[in-house]
Amino acid sequence: MAIPGQQPLSHLEEFMEGIWKQNPVFVMVLGMCPVLAVSVSAVNALSMGVATTFVLLCSTLLVSLIRNVVPKEVRIATYIVIIATFVTVVDYLIAAISLAVYEALGAFIQLIVVNCIILGRAEAHASKNPPLRTAVNALGMGAGFTIGLFALGSVREILGAGKLFGVALFGPDFQPWVVMVLPPGGFFVLGAWLLLFNWLKNRAAGSAGKLAEGGAHG
Repeated sequence: MAIPGQQPLSHLEEFMEGIWKQNPVFVMVLGMCPVLAVSVSAVNALSMGVATTFVLLCSTLLVSLIRNVVPKEVRIATYIVIIATFVTVVDYLIAAISLAVYEALGAFIQLIVVNCIILGRAEAHASKNPPLRTAVNALGMGAGFTIGLFALGSVREILGAGKLFGVALFGPDFQPWVVMVLPPGGFFVLGAWLLLFNWLKNRAAGSAGKLAEGGAHG
């Protein structure tokens, strides 16, 4: 989202904000309950990521469309009703498509209603921007959340089961790291990814600073 007084971001920059600069998992550290709970496998992680992205896109788009007609006093209640409606749609869709995934995700599908990423985007962005910009921002945030979930789920499945998407990657002698499919494994993997992500950001910032300094001296 553009800062007042500055030139608005392009649609590409708006999309990339959610993947890199404002990644919900690795930068803002939001939605940690589903991130840690369902990321025991790549399939579960992608399913939750896609479901959250669908709800995020549809709800923020609708919020943007009605932003000028909803009274300020009831806007949060209105946003929650909108989000809950699309969560119900997702709940039935997942149950119809795959009962195995539905059972694996469990109550965390319904808990998308209170996911602070969605409500935060509705209040901070969708209620202040036109539909196209809102949709681009929501897709970026959803993609960033899905990438974060998949990063955790793939590592935990590979190390905890020796598989990826259910396909065995190692021979019969491989000893799975059982801790990776347990709750502590989620914290270990999340900490490692946060460390790597912050190192990459600091490295990129350092390189940009050196380039700016070199340009100033030049």
